[in-house]
Amino acid sequence: MEAPDVNADTKDAGKDPAETRSIGEWLWSEFKFFAKLGALILAFITLVWGHFKIPSESMQPTLEVGDHLYVSKYAYGYSKHSLPYLLHNLPLPDGRIFSRLPERGDVVVFRNPKSGIIMIKRVVGLPGDSLQVRRGQLFLNGEPVRRERIDGRLYREHATQEVRSVNVYSQTLPGMEDSFVIYERDDSYPLDNTPAFIVPDDSVFFMGDNRDNSIDSRAPRNGPGIVPMNYVMGRADRIMFSLKRCNRNEDLYCPPKGRVMKKL
Repeated sequence: MEAPDVNADTKDAGKDPAETRSIGEWLWSEFKFFAKLGALILAFITLVWGHFKIPSESMQPTLEVGDHLYVSKYAYGYSKHSLPYLLHNLPLPDGRIFSRLPERGDVVVFRNPKSGIIMIKRVVGLPGDSLQVRRGQLFLNGEPVRRERIDGRLYREHATQEVRSVNVYSQTLPGMEDSFVIYERDDSYPLDNTPAFIVPDDSVFFMGDNRDNSIDSRAPRNGPGIVPMNYVMGRADRIMFSLKRCNRNEDLYCPPKGRVMKKL
């Protein structure tokens, strides 16, 4: 009895379809998979979440050098500056969609309108507010924003390795439920006496918590000045983790341990 003929379909019937694809088809399939994955990641870090690392002491003691932050991109809407990496340089129109103003006291990541450097500061003034600093005292809409001294502190500056002496104050901005802590070396530094500022529409006024080691909206010439909302990138919500290292044997201030998923 003769064996029946076996055609090509019968020969391949038991094989994995992947074994019958050409190398070109396999490469194309892999390329499509990683392209979709890359597009998904890009959309996520553009629209939802951003990761930033703190490089300086300007927001001490709230944020320390080496802190890694979770930043909400959707908190205030989107502009071209919400885009990651160098994509903000694309020829996209200015403006903002789903725009919402921050609240006083929010810690915000933004792009310096003059230098393009990414910065992080605290929102102190909103559109229509008048602000001035006189002998270290912040005045908001003509009223002093009270600060209560907690103690004094020594810390080692990251960039210069010099030991700095600061006064530690607690402060609460109008409309805030919780206070935050600021540093002041003394009340005679250049940005401790400023002209009066009026915050324009769709703009915000920023200050660093380390008041005498921060270039912020008080410095219209060599700092960012008052920042239009178009340059805002997002709200810093949590410290994800910190790589800050501190020698606790020097009798200097060290940030507390356990700075993991800490809410700001």
